[in-house]
Amino acid sequence: MLPPDFTLLQVVPELETGGAEQTTIDVAHAVVRAGGKALVATRGGRMTARLESDGGRLAQMPVQSKNPLVMLGNAARLVDLIHREKVSIIHARSRAPAFSALWAAQTTKTPFVATYHGVYNAQSRLKRWYNAVMTRGDLVIANSDYTRDHVLGQHKVPPEKIVTIPRGVDLERFNPAWVTPDRVDALRGAWGVDPDDRRIKFVLAGRMTRIKGHLLIAEAAGRLKAEGRDDFMVLIVGDDRGNTDYRAEVEAAIAKAGVTDEIRLVGHCDDMPAAYMVGDAAMLPTTKPESFGRTAVEPQVMGRPVLASDHGGTTETVVNGETGWLVAPGDVAAWASALGRALHAGRTRLSAMGQTAANRARRLYSVDAMCDATLAAYGRVLEARA
Repeated sequence: MLPPDFTLLQVVPELETGGAEQTTIDVAHAVVRAGGKALVATRGGRMTARLESDGGRLAQMPVQSKNPLVMLGNAARLVDLIHREKVSIIHARSRAPAFSALWAAQTTKTPFVATYHGVYNAQSRLKRWYNAVMTRGDLVIANSDYTRDHVLGQHKVPPEKIVTIPRGVDLERFNPAWVTPDRVDALRGAWGVDPDDRRIKFVLAGRMTRIKGHLLIAEAAGRLKAEGRDDFMVLIVGDDRGNTDYRAEVEAAIAKAGVTDEIRLVGHCDDMPAAYMVGDAAMLPTTKPESFGRTAVEPQVMGRPVLASDHGGTTETVVNGETGWLVAPGDVAAWASALGRALHAGRTRLSAMGQTAANRARRLYSVDAMCDATLAAYGRVLEARA
C-alpha cells in the first residue's frame, strides 16, 4: 500500500516509442489508480498525450542532455519540483537524467530508485563509473534476470538491493478479442497487403536501428528465395527516427537479395495489436543481446509465435520449439533455416504454438503484475527509509 499523499516523479529522456517509455506510462497510470500523483520529467514526445489522459502530469525539461551544465540546471529544476510537489520517490529510467535525479534526490533527501532498462557495457573505468549511477540509490530494478546478472557482474551491488521486475504488457490493449477485423483490414490496406495473399507473414517490429537485425533478415530471405521459396512476406514495422541512411542501406540490401516482393518497410504503426494479427508469426533477430525484448512478448500475448535471437532476455521469454524458436544471433544460415522451419510448420502449427505462447505470456508478463511489483518496491523503499 502506498501512503495517501504519495507522489512519484519518474525521469526519462523522452516519451517517444520504446520499452522504457511505455513502462513509464504504465507505472504512472498505476500510481494514479492507486490514489497517488504521477509526474514525469522529460523532454516530451508523442506519448505525452497518453500520459496526461491516464492522469499523469508532464514536467518538461531537457533531461535528455548529456551536457554537464544542462544536467546541473536540470538538477536545480528537479529540486524545485520535488519541493513544490512534495515528491515521495524519484525513479530514474536512463543514465544521463539519472545524474540530475540523483543529485536532486541527495539534496532533498528523497528516496531514489533506478531501472536498468538496457545492458550497458563498459570498456573503461570511466564508462563503468558513468553506468554505475543507476546503482547509487535505494533500490535497483532490473527488467529481466539477464539484466540483474549483468548488474551484479559489473558493479559492487549487494544482491538484496536489486529486484527483477519483468516488463509488462497491457493485456487489455493487447487482446485479440478486442481487435476488430476493420482494424486489421485498415493496416493491410495501408501496407498494400492483399487479404487473399496466402503467404506466411512475419512481423518484425521495433525502431529501425542496426542492432535489430534488418540486414540479417534481408540476406536470410534472399537465401530462401534462391532455394525456390517465395511463400513468405516480412513486414518491417518501425520508425527510422530520422536515420534515413540506415533505412536506405536496408532498402539496398533488400534489393540486392532480390526480395523486394517479400520484404516491406511499412514505417511507424500506432496499432501494434492489429499489426501482429496481420502476421502469422513475429521476429526479433537482434544482433546484440536485449535486456528484455518487449517485441518478443507482445506478439506472444496476441497469439503469435516468435523467432528470436538466442541471447539476452529473449532466452527467458521465448521457449524454443514451444512458443517460437530461438535462433543463433547474427547467423544468416541459421535464420534462413529457422524461417524455413516456420514455413514448413504451416498456419495450423503456428496457430497452436501461438496459443501456447499467449497462455504463458499472459501469465508471466502482464502490465498489472509489473505495476503491482513496482508499487510494492516503492513501499519497500519508503518503509526502509522510515
